[in-house]
Formats: sequence, C-alpha cells, structure tokens
Amino acid sequence: MDLKLVKQLLNLISESDVDEVAIEEGDFKIKVKKKSDLPAQSFQYNIPAQAQQPAQSAHNTTSASPGEAKAGDSSEAKPDGDVVKSPIVGTFYEAPSPDTDPFVKVGDQIEAGDTLCIVEAMKIMNEIEAEFSGTIQKILVNNGSPVEYDQPLFIIKKD
Repeated sequence: MDLKLVKQLLNLISESDVDEVAIEEGDFKIKVKKKSDLPAQSFQYNIPAQAQQPAQSAHNTTSASPGEAKAGDSSEAKPDGDVVKSPIVGTFYEAPSPDTDPFVKVGDQIEAGDTLCIVEAMKIMNEIEAEFSGTIQKILVNNGSPVEYDQPLFIIKKD
C-alpha cells in the first residue's frame, strides 16, 4: 500500500465520525482507532536524557533566553510558514544514514516531492516528502527522536 494513500486514509478518518477502521489488501493490514482503549499513561517512551531537551542544534536559526519568550508571544502562537506533520508513529531520522548529510537544513530551498526526512516504523524506512515548494524555516524534532502521528516536524514557508 502506498504511503500517500495511508496519509489520505488517516486524514479522512480524522475528519469523520468513524472511530475505528480496519483494512486488508493482500498481505497488508492496517487498523486505525481514534481513541485507544488503554489509559494514556501506558504510552510512554524510554527517551535518553539528551533527546528530552528541546532541539538546540544547528537546525535552529535563533535562540531566545528564558526571559525573552512570553506565553502570549504571537510568534509562538502562529509559526511563520506551514507545518509539516508526521503521517505515522515512528523514529525521526534527518539523513539516510548516520554518516551522510541531512536531507534538509534550515534555510534550504525545497521543491514538492523532495525528501525531508525518514520516519522508521517497524523496521520500515518511510521517506517523508514535501507536498509543496518552499524554504525550511525550522526543524522541530531531534535526529533519532520518537515521533507521534500528526506531530509537527518542520515549518516551511511556501514560495
């Protein structure tokens, strides 16, 4: 099954009143539930201490001291660009392998169809592609970090 088809399916389900869908196509099976039967605290990750800190790497173009950012800041409320979200739960990778350059960096000009990152799910490497052209404004996730479905990954200013 195509990743784009899975994205479309998830979007359709999220916008509908349907709570659960199961689809089988050959040996591919997918089951989507809007709400889990398990309590929320049961979904915890064992995240290393360095990954728990906010992304303060070369991806960020500016850094604010604790006194500069205010809860009512309009820049925090509305990002300068469009947010690209994770279509699946998995692990975020910024490069195809540890010894290669990242797919994109802050300031990079991208075209629709360019690979932005990889989200690994169950040993399958899913390339996340840009759906529009623009400039990378911010990378919101650290390399190797777990990501949830619909979690913001990038902020891209459309051309």
